[in-house]
Amino acid sequence: MAKHRIFTTSFASVYPHYVAKAEKKGRTRNEVDEIILWLTGYSQEELAVRLEDQMDFETFFADAPRLNPARGLIRGVVCGVRVEDIEEPTMREIRYLDKLIDELARGKTMEKILRKA
Repeated sequence: MAKHRIFTTSFASVYPHYVAKAEKKGRTRNEVDEIILWLTGYSQEELAVRLEDQMDFETFFADAPRLNPARGLIRGVVCGVRVEDIEEPTMREIRYLDKLIDELARGKTMEKILRKA
């Protein structure tokens, strides 16, 4: 079975859409970055390098220093699919990020988004 095209899409090409979605709802680029860093374990500098290198989604998540163990607490529907039911690991990670950005845009507090409360 062929890979979904999102796997080969550069993370840098989608990142501005995450930021725009957040900013349209009064949130910030820093909050988007905080979510990405929390989820993947990248530092701010490492994230900047990944964006500059045009790294694809599959490699972005495969190379993540330490995927946050609390990401398993992320529940809900993205694109009509429950994220907790997605079996393909890379697609599940992508949808986790999508869900967190959706929560940010909907006005949830960072504490709740980052599963601290």
